[in-house]
Amino acid sequence: MRLFKMLGSVPLLSVIAGCVVGPAYQAPTPATSSQAVLPQFQSVLPKPAGADGAADLAHWWSQFDDPLVAELVATAEASNPSVAQALARITQARATAGSAGSALYPSVAADASSTRSKSLSGLTSNLGNVATVTTSSSATFDASWELDLFGGKRKAAEAANARLFARNADWYGAKVSLAAEVGSTLVNYRACVATAAMLEQDLKSREQTAQLTALKVKAGFTAPADGALINGSTADARQKLVVQRTECDLGVKALVALTDIPEPALRAKLAVNERLPTPRGFVVESVPAQVLSQRPDIAVAERELAAASAEINVAQANRYPSISLLGSIGIGGLRFDGGSSRSDTWSFGPSLKLPLFDAGLRRAQVDLARGRYDEAYAGYQSQVRSAAREIEEALVRLDAAARREDDAALAAREYESYFHANDDKFKAGSGSLFELEDARRTFLAAQQTQISVQRDHVAAWIALYKALGGGWRNQAEQAALPAAPAPAPASNSERS
Repeated sequence: MRLFKMLGSVPLLSVIAGCVVGPAYQAPTPATSSQAVLPQFQSVLPKPAGADGAADLAHWWSQFDDPLVAELVATAEASNPSVAQALARITQARATAGSAGSALYPSVAADASSTRSKSLSGLTSNLGNVATVTTSSSATFDASWELDLFGGKRKAAEAANARLFARNADWYGAKVSLAAEVGSTLVNYRACVATAAMLEQDLKSREQTAQLTALKVKAGFTAPADGALINGSTADARQKLVVQRTECDLGVKALVALTDIPEPALRAKLAVNERLPTPRGFVVESVPAQVLSQRPDIAVAERELAAASAEINVAQANRYPSISLLGSIGIGGLRFDGGSSRSDTWSFGPSLKLPLFDAGLRRAQVDLARGRYDEAYAGYQSQVRSAAREIEEALVRLDAAARREDDAALAAREYESYFHANDDKFKAGSGSLFELEDARRTFLAAQQTQISVQRDHVAAWIALYKALGGGWRNQAEQAALPAAPAPAPASNSERS
């Protein structure tokens, strides 16, 4: 009868277990966590013709006019250690979430044993001592279930699931950062190659001028000082070309490290096309808070904050009593010569644990959890401000590069015409070497500026891609995330 009374109390205990202690979590938004996040962006937003919107971010690399960009990005993602580490952290977080979730359910264990023994009695017969063979066997089933009276275990599971979601976002963020690094490295390499080709043409031009000047000096038509000027200029151009080619080689080494492609194979791929890749533009939403919510690092910071809030509930629940239901069923038997016996047992009952005195340990753990929450909230605010700054700066750089590009191209064309006019005059014998070298330096600087502006324009698009989160909220990409349990709801139940 007592057993049935105890079983009848289980529904009541289940009702009590619905109580949750601790604060109710309210997810912050970028707009409410920082005054620096204004309703509208303060920088000029790009308006590329023919763009399909921010949804293209998730597949942006395949929209460059050079297929090698997407190939290198995909290769890097498949072999890069940082992405592999992020995936390993997802596996760890998934295991932690599974462990925390299992604490909500009963545990059952079984134990079985069988022993056979032989003993010799002191009695004797014609055949010697009398032997007795005994077989002992038993099977036990133990069950235990700690009731989640104050929601501590549920909140521990919520915290684990929040961190699992954060590790998924970390993984995507690692992919975005890696892709941006690969793209930027390739763009820098292509700009380096273009500069090297320009310097090579400049060196050939100087060498031709040096040969013509040497003939004029030998014939006495020009002063030896002009020969010294052009010879020094040619030597300077030659060493600059060596420096530039060295930088290009270093760029190849960087791409090898990022993609893990053997250098000979990578150089063969790079040689197919040496021009700067051109990306397809995308539209940026005008509301900063909406754009910031699409960044994986902001999602990480918010989920870490949710986990810290849930851990306050866990610490609070640990200050209250805990009740466990314990049950056991045992079957035992003994067989021996001439007979047998059997013993069956069962037990069931609650176990109560009361935290009477701990010298302030559990209170300190609550304060510790609250301090971690405050730290996580400050980290979230800092992340929001940094993200807003990154986006604004990327927009400024993109707008500046776009506005400079036409003027840089015009300057390069005009200075080229000026240089060729002076070169023709010098070859005809009516121009001075000093004017020619001055025109050459101006033309060379204009060419370098044009290449730099083109590189900066593409680099600004890449920086903006990274600042916007690389399409974290795109549904197609969300479907491609590593399989993981859905995170628990962020909000807590009201205090019981």
